Amino acid sequence: MPAPAAALPVTWAPRRNRAVLYALCAVLLVLFTGLAVALPENWQFNDRVMMVCSGVLFAAVGAMLARPKVVADDAGLTVVNFVRSRRLSWAEVVRVNFKAGDPWVMLDLADGTALAAVGIQPGGGREQAVRAARTLRDLVEERGGTARD
Repeated sequence: MPAPAAALPVTWAPRRNRAVLYALCAVLLVLFTGLAVALPENWQFNDRVMMVCSGVLFAAVGAMLARPKVVADDAGLTVVNFVRSRRLSWAEVVRVNFKAGDPWVMLDLADGTALAAVGIQPGGGREQAVRAARTLRDLVEERGGTARD
Protein backbone atom coordinates (compact mmCIF):
# COMPACT_ATOMS: atom_id res chain seq x y z
CA MET A 1 0.00 0.00 0.00
CA PRO A 2 1.46 3.43 -0.95
CA ALA A 3 2.30 5.93 1.74
CA PRO A 4 -0.40 8.54 2.40
CA ALA A 5 0.05 11.83 0.52
CA ALA A 6 -0.16 13.95 3.68
CA ALA A 7 -1.35 13.75 7.25
CA LEU A 8 -4.81 15.29 7.48
CA PRO A 9 -6.08 17.88 8.19
CA VAL A 10 -3.84 20.15 6.12
CA THR A 11 -4.34 23.90 5.65
CA TRP A 12 -2.74 25.93 2.89
CA ALA A 13 -2.87 29.71 3.09
CA PRO A 14 -0.59 32.48 1.79
CA ARG A 15 0.87 33.35 5.20
CA ARG A 16 3.03 36.27 4.09
CA ASN A 17 0.10 37.92 2.34
CA ARG A 18 -2.03 37.47 5.43
CA ALA A 19 0.59 38.98 7.73
CA VAL A 20 1.02 42.02 5.50
CA LEU A 21 -2.71 42.52 5.03
CA TYR A 22 -3.57 42.19 8.72
CA ALA A 23 -0.80 44.64 9.63
CA LEU A 24 -2.10 47.04 6.98
CA CYS A 25 -5.64 46.69 8.39
CA ALA A 26 -4.40 47.64 11.85
CA VAL A 27 -2.49 50.64 10.45
CA LEU A 28 -5.57 51.80 8.54
CA LEU A 29 -7.77 51.59 11.63
CA VAL A 30 -5.27 53.54 13.74
CA LEU A 31 -4.65 56.09 10.98
CA PHE A 32 -8.30 56.86 10.26
CA THR A 33 -9.18 56.96 13.97
CA GLY A 34 -6.25 59.29 14.59
CA LEU A 35 -7.36 61.50 11.72
CA ALA A 36 -10.89 61.62 13.13
CA VAL A 37 -9.55 62.79 16.49
CA ALA A 38 -7.10 65.28 14.96
CA LEU A 39 -9.58 66.94 12.60
CA PRO A 40 -10.04 70.70 13.08
CA GLU A 41 -12.81 71.82 15.42
CA ASN A 42 -15.00 73.03 12.57
CA TRP A 43 -15.54 69.41 11.47
CA GLN A 44 -18.78 67.97 12.86
CA PHE A 45 -19.15 64.82 14.92
CA ASN A 46 -20.74 62.88 12.03
CA ASP A 47 -17.70 63.74 9.85
CA ARG A 48 -15.46 62.20 12.48
CA VAL A 49 -17.66 59.12 12.72
CA MET A 50 -17.55 58.73 8.94
CA MET A 51 -13.75 59.00 9.02
CA VAL A 52 -13.61 56.09 11.50
CA CYS A 53 -16.17 54.16 9.41
CA SER A 54 -13.97 54.66 6.34
CA GLY A 55 -11.05 53.12 8.21
CA VAL A 56 -13.24 50.19 9.26
CA LEU A 57 -14.39 49.74 5.65
CA PHE A 58 -10.83 49.74 4.27
CA ALA A 59 -9.74 47.33 7.00
CA ALA A 60 -12.69 45.04 6.18
CA VAL A 61 -11.61 44.92 2.53
CA GLY A 62 -8.07 44.06 3.64
CA ALA A 63 -9.39 41.30 5.90
CA MET A 64 -11.47 39.95 3.00
CA LEU A 65 -8.34 39.82 0.82
CA ALA A 66 -6.58 37.86 3.59
CA ARG A 67 -9.29 35.13 3.77
CA PRO A 68 -8.22 32.63 1.09
CA LYS A 69 -7.20 29.19 2.26
CA VAL A 70 -7.67 25.55 1.34
CA VAL A 71 -8.32 22.98 4.06
CA ALA A 72 -8.12 19.25 3.34
CA ASP A 73 -9.55 16.78 5.84
CA ASP A 74 -10.81 13.20 5.78
CA ALA A 75 -14.18 14.18 4.28
CA GLY A 76 -12.91 16.49 1.53
CA LEU A 77 -11.83 20.04 0.84
CA THR A 78 -12.97 23.41 2.07
CA VAL A 79 -12.01 26.16 -0.37
CA VAL A 80 -12.25 29.64 1.13
CA ASN A 81 -11.82 32.40 -1.45
CA PHE A 82 -12.20 36.17 -1.10
CA VAL A 83 -15.97 36.27 -0.70
CA ARG A 84 -17.28 32.71 -0.88
CA SER A 85 -16.47 29.41 0.75
CA ARG A 86 -17.23 26.02 -0.74
CA ARG A 87 -17.12 22.52 0.74
CA LEU A 88 -16.21 19.70 -1.66
CA SER A 89 -16.10 15.95 -1.15
CA TRP A 90 -13.03 14.18 -2.50
CA ALA A 91 -15.12 12.58 -5.27
CA GLU A 92 -16.15 16.02 -6.59
CA VAL A 93 -12.56 17.00 -7.41
CA VAL A 94 -11.42 15.49 -10.71
CA ARG A 95 -8.12 17.29 -11.34
CA VAL A 96 -5.75 19.79 -9.73
CA ASN A 97 -4.26 22.29 -12.22
CA PHE A 98 -1.34 24.61 -11.53
CA LYS A 99 0.59 25.52 -14.64
CA ALA A 100 3.46 27.99 -15.00
CA GLY A 101 2.11 31.53 -14.87
CA ASP A 102 -1.17 30.61 -13.15
CA PRO A 103 -2.06 32.99 -10.31
CA TRP A 104 -3.43 30.12 -8.19
CA VAL A 105 -4.52 26.49 -8.30
CA MET A 106 -7.63 25.60 -10.29
CA LEU A 107 -9.72 22.56 -9.41
CA ASP A 108 -11.63 20.76 -12.16
CA LEU A 109 -14.84 19.44 -10.66
CA ALA A 110 -16.97 16.42 -11.55
CA ASP A 111 -19.88 18.65 -12.66
CA GLY A 112 -17.71 20.12 -15.46
CA THR A 113 -16.96 23.41 -13.74
CA ALA A 114 -13.70 24.74 -12.36
CA LEU A 115 -13.07 26.33 -8.99
CA ALA A 116 -10.20 28.64 -8.11
CA ALA A 117 -8.33 27.63 -4.96
CA VAL A 118 -6.80 31.03 -4.19
CA GLY A 119 -5.29 29.74 -0.94
CA ILE A 120 -2.56 28.00 -2.97
CA GLN A 121 -0.75 30.73 -4.92
CA PRO A 122 2.83 31.64 -5.77
CA GLY A 123 2.61 34.92 -3.83
CA GLY A 124 4.34 33.27 -0.88
CA GLY A 125 6.93 31.53 -3.05
CA ARG A 126 6.59 29.57 -6.28
CA GLU A 127 8.27 26.41 -4.98
CA GLN A 128 6.07 26.35 -1.89
CA ALA A 129 2.96 26.72 -4.08
CA VAL A 130 4.10 23.92 -6.40
CA ARG A 131 4.71 21.63 -3.40
CA ALA A 132 1.25 22.43 -2.03
CA ALA A 133 -0.37 21.80 -5.43
CA ARG A 134 1.43 18.46 -5.75
CA THR A 135 0.40 17.43 -2.25
CA LEU A 136 -3.20 18.37 -3.02
CA ARG A 137 -3.02 16.47 -6.32
CA ASP A 138 -1.70 13.40 -4.49
CA LEU A 139 -4.50 13.66 -1.92
CA VAL A 140 -7.10 13.90 -4.69
CA GLU A 141 -5.61 10.85 -6.45
CA GLU A 142 -5.44 8.90 -3.21
CA ARG A 143 -8.96 9.74 -2.05
CA GLY A 144 -11.07 9.46 -5.14
CA GLY A 145 -10.26 11.64 -8.16
CA THR A 146 -7.83 11.39 -11.04
CA ALA A 147 -5.60 14.43 -10.82
CA ARG A 148 -2.79 15.83 -12.93
CA ASP A 149 -0.54 18.90 -12.68
